[in-house]
Amino acid sequence: MGGYDRAMANSGAPLSPRFHFRRRQRLAHAREFQAIFGAKVRRSRGPLTVFGRPNGMEHARLGLSVGRRVGNAVTRNALKRRLREAFRLAQHALPKGFDFVVSAHPHEGATAEDYGRWLGDAAAGVAREWARREASSP
Repeated sequence: MGGYDRAMANSGAPLSPRFHFRRRQRLAHAREFQAIFGAKVRRSRGPLTVFGRPNGMEHARLGLSVGRRVGNAVTRNALKRRLREAFRLAQHALPKGFDFVVSAHPHEGATAEDYGRWLGDAAAGVAREWARREASSP
């Protein structure tokens, strides 16, 4: 815990959620991306397509797939920074226990709030689809 969080814990006040984006919240290996793409559950909102799969953990994880069609390296990296920031801010509202891979389509720039809203809506749709699949399987 940071100094402020430790002081708040000692005072009896409730702790606020932490808005970090740690290494354990990132997808880094090709096999993880392939498993998520192979699950074939995706939802699109705005210029984003979110693929998802349950991960059996207590937190959501994020992977990014931004192709060259989106723009040059500067444009792609700026978009990835905005998507990571949107995930960081929305992580407590996203479904827990899922891995998400976000793919972006070419579009005009948007704000981090727009990306957060699109990410949240699409992630919720992925979670609903998995719940539907779980309910219909014998």
